[in-house]
Amino acid sequence: MSPDRKALEALVGDVSRFYIRDRKMRRAHETMTARLEKNEAVSDRDTAAYLATVKAYFGSFEREARQNLTDLDRRLARVGQLQYNLSAERGVTAKRVEVTQGVLARLAECDAR
Repeated sequence: MSPDRKALEALVGDVSRFYIRDRKMRRAHETMTARLEKNEAVSDRDTAAYLATVKAYFGSFEREARQNLTDLDRRLARVGQLQYNLSAERGVTAKRVEVTQGVLARLAECDAR
């Protein structure tokens, strides 16, 4: 079952917002855009072919984007863990500085006498 013309026009409008380098997708899109602009009838076969081309083209981009998001989430988790570990290490080091300063202050008291 083909989408109604308004839905098809909306889809073509959405696709038009993208810079398309793939020849097959660009050709299918230019053909469909021209037909719609000329208010020509579009057959169910032509519509199905266009929809299949759009699905294949944007489906691959969607998969790639999801993989990229997964990778970025993994990297952000590592950065978060690193930040947590460094903050903990900084706390330990700051405490060490505080304790050693206390010892050095007592040493200074002892040396002054």
